[in-house]
Amino acid sequence: MTQRKIIHIDLDCFFAAVEMRDNPKLGDQPIAVGGSVSSRGVIAACNYPARTFGVRSAMPTAQALKLCPHLLLVPGRMQAYKEASQQVMAILKRYSDIVEPLSLDEAYLDVTGSALCQGSATRIAEAIRHTIKTETGLTASAGVAPNKFLAKIASDERKPDGLFVICPHQVPDFVARLPVQKIPGIGPKTASRLQELGVHYCQDVFKVPLARLIRQFGAYSQTLLERCQGLDQRPVSAERVRKSVGVEQTYAQDKCSLQDCEAELPALLSTLQQRLERHRASSLVHKVAVKLKFHDFQQTTVEQQVQTADLASIRSLLVTAWQRGEGRPVRLIGLQAGLAEQDHKQLMLEL
Repeated sequence: MTQRKIIHIDLDCFFAAVEMRDNPKLGDQPIAVGGSVSSRGVIAACNYPARTFGVRSAMPTAQALKLCPHLLLVPGRMQAYKEASQQVMAILKRYSDIVEPLSLDEAYLDVTGSALCQGSATRIAEAIRHTIKTETGLTASAGVAPNKFLAKIASDERKPDGLFVICPHQVPDFVARLPVQKIPGIGPKTASRLQELGVHYCQDVFKVPLARLIRQFGAYSQTLLERCQGLDQRPVSAERVRKSVGVEQTYAQDKCSLQDCEAELPALLSTLQQRLERHRASSLVHKVAVKLKFHDFQQTTVEQQVQTADLASIRSLLVTAWQRGEGRPVRLIGLQAGLAEQDHKQLMLEL
């Protein structure tokens, strides 16, 4: 079986980097792309000088300004980010026919069997990084590994503007010492549950009886065991199937009652249905979910199997989510429709 060669490219602090490139006057001062305090915005991206103060993406803007009072807030320019992303993705396609974009600022490439750069995935990754910097003025970090999981992990090892390679013979030792929270998909809650079982590094998971893992994590146990061995059979796919469509709204004033939240549902549902129509996915809906983020930034999500996204189903889920919040004011409401797979139609993710 041919050993795969996978590259993960991740543009460094992408939104902020585009702003710094387009406005050299910003220099090296801490900047963040995000909403103003008055609009209760959150940080979409920040540069590395801002990160030294503890500012992070998805952080409330007010909190970011407390950590870094001289933080410069820059309004987002999505069209500029899309154009930069399209330029980068076009560069990636020069190096492989198999490119899988994950978002505006990252993608996988499969270069197995490529004749470029004498067939060296490492040299291809270096060439890509150099081309991106030369043609766009942006920097990218890259990870090279035998599979997608490890390539993504590797691209974080030398950020920013770096390259890290995991050769096949290095996989066992590298994964054994890998903290489990670095596995994509393992969030704080799952990491905490693993730590309660004594699992801090990937090698620790094999000390836990399989039956106990299954009780704790169900079907995810299989994926967990595979990742902790450095295994990942997922192919790099040039066509990605959309799995869900969603909409959410952060409100300038908290919604302090269930009735206030219910009043927002028709507008949110209308937007969701428009997005489903745009993706020709209305007939594929098999699950709906309601997310509430409370005034203290804690959040909960309730979901249900359905055949259509209708107001009655969504209202019922909202009631359950509201009850979980025990009457706490709500700052954000989100709706999401899960989509079933379709054999005859590929729903492409838009950049």
